Amino acid sequence: MRVSDEIARGRRKATHAPAVDTDAEVRSGSRMLERPLRVLAKARCWQWLRLASGGAKDDGSEGERGPARVRLPKELTRALRGFDLPPPPYADEVRVPETRSAKAGPRRRSSYFRFRGKRMSGVGEPAWLLAFVCGAVFLLSVLPLIHLGWAGLKGLEGGEAASVLLEAATFAALRNTLVAAAGGMVISLVVGALFAFVVALTDIRGKLALSFAFMLPMMIPPQVTALAWVEMSGPSSPLLKTLGLAPPLGSPQPLYSLAGIALLLGVQHAPLVFLAIKAGLATHPRDGVEAARLSGASPWRVFRDIVLPLACPALIAGGAIAFISGIGNFGIPAILGIPASIETLPTLIFAKFASFGSSTFGEIAVLSTIIASISAGGLLLQQRALKGRDYRLIGLTGARAAFTLGRLRIAVETLLWGTLALVLVAPLLALVASSLVPAYGVPLTLHTVSLQAYGEVLFRQTVTLTALKNSVFLASAAAVGLLVIALPAGYLLAARRGRVANLLAILIEIPYALPGIVLAVAFILAFAAPLPVIGVSIYGTIWIILAAYLSSFFAVSLKPVMSAFLQMDPSLEEAARLAGAGFLRRMRDVLLPLVAPAAGASVILVFLIAANELTVSALLWSAGTQTLGVAIFNLDDSGSSNLASALSVLVVAVVIGLMATLEVLAKYLPEGVLPWRN
Repeated sequence: MRVSDEIARGRRKATHAPAVDTDAEVRSGSRMLERPLRVLAKARCWQWLRLASGGAKDDGSEGERGPARVRLPKELTRALRGFDLPPPPYADEVRVPETRSAKAGPRRRSSYFRFRGKRMSGVGEPAWLLAFVCGAVFLLSVLPLIHLGWAGLKGLEGGEAASVLLEAATFAALRNTLVAAAGGMVISLVVGALFAFVVALTDIRGKLALSFAFMLPMMIPPQVTALAWVEMSGPSSPLLKTLGLAPPLGSPQPLYSLAGIALLLGVQHAPLVFLAIKAGLATHPRDGVEAARLSGASPWRVFRDIVLPLACPALIAGGAIAFISGIGNFGIPAILGIPASIETLPTLIFAKFASFGSSTFGEIAVLSTIIASISAGGLLLQQRALKGRDYRLIGLTGARAAFTLGRLRIAVETLLWGTLALVLVAPLLALVASSLVPAYGVPLTLHTVSLQAYGEVLFRQTVTLTALKNSVFLASAAAVGLLVIALPAGYLLAARRGRVANLLAILIEIPYALPGIVLAVAFILAFAAPLPVIGVSIYGTIWIILAAYLSSFFAVSLKPVMSAFLQMDPSLEEAARLAGAGFLRRMRDVLLPLVAPAAGASVILVFLIAANELTVSALLWSAGTQTLGVAIFNLDDSGSSNLASALSVLVVAVVIGLMATLEVLAKYLPEGVLPWRN
């Protein structure tokens, strides 16, 4: 039966029917229109799909310039004459500009439908947000690096500063730096890879505790690590004397050598290799391992042919990170190298700066450029080594153990915990023992044990009290100040995509990737002269150290905050924006409560690293602005090893306490914020 006859029959029945109320008429009319409306909806749906896929119109009017009109069946058109139909939802009919082809004549598409989806990135941002983030990145990253590069070029052109390149001390320092960094990289790869493969691929117990303990050497300041190992070895070690294992008096200290520097660099940077390999193994599909085991392959064959090739990119990346970190390390070469007259490039810069002269700025700029060039060369070698190793992994990933150790599990667990006891527990015990004796070289007994060193550094030493106050102030100010910058920066980088966002992210990472000694030189060159507007110089004050901390730890503060923004559902902010809330209102009422745990982790991480920093502040401190790292180095250099040990024990206790606090708050933090839980 045709649609028009059905509608006409309904109208005739309505004419002879008794009078009814208005609501009944409306319901009756709606029932009569149900079928025509369904037909019309199907017709329009098919027309939208055809037009959206680029199809031509039925009537052949391809040359008309007017908007396309959908032709309906004649019967349906007569039946629905006088009714206004609503426009199709979520579609706008717009015209496509005319395009011409060289081979064909003018070709036009009459219309297409632009479907509405989620808001584009950047919508709803205030106009000042991008300017604020760009200004902060320019002041903290770009400006110091420009001054460093310019000073290096001027030093090379002038000739006076360029002469430092031909000095024998420079060649010796360069050789020592490369040998120590390469040796440390090898040790880091061996130790870090062992722990990473066992923790990620086997069924050992206590993986979280093992990872937490293995990360401690990276969190402890390098000068404290070096001091602890010195107190553990040598003929004057209080711990070895107490145990009766000390070598005879007059024996050389074995750590005062290039081998000792390389050993401690390897211990300090092994957690970096551990993190890189463990993160890479976490993404490997377990299907290939299971298939090989089912095919009868031995565990060693599976590891050699499947796991190891897939882990090569992570191994190369971890080795490159360890090498670059060893190039710029100052604390370990300073504690172990200066007593043995072994100079590396960072300690040579420190010595040049201590003997200040007319060409000092140019010389340290040239030496810093050498360190930066070596670091960049390491990254280029990493990229070249990774070329051709771009694997595409398909399959289910997970943390399920790929290898069951069986009877060997107890032996492997004993090996790992024994290694940790050797490289972590024993040096810390030696540090504690050295802090409890009245003088260096005195054995620890019930008659010699004393807390005098702790009372001295906490209550009577003005230098240590000033250093403690300065470190707490600098760490707190850097943590809070960077949070103020990281919140809008994280929001911007999470919302935007494109070249500007990528460039900003790279510029934020560069100061953190540079060796601390190079960054310190860059800030000296940038802020040695008075500031342009106010005419006041911050060089020699605590504010230049704070500015360098803000630049160096910007990437550390940004990572947890940006992770929280990336994991957030954008519809929450979109709803607040559509309700009329401005950017600051949305940030206060919607975004900040959701990113608060990550913001707290950001503050604790920055405070943890900044409170123990030495490499940056070693060149920037002056009288009254020394930090804890500088105080420990100066106390050990002056022969007060028991005071340096007591202050180091307090620093290690603070580090462990802050890490334990983060571990307690781990369930409230985004994934990937805590490195030992990676």
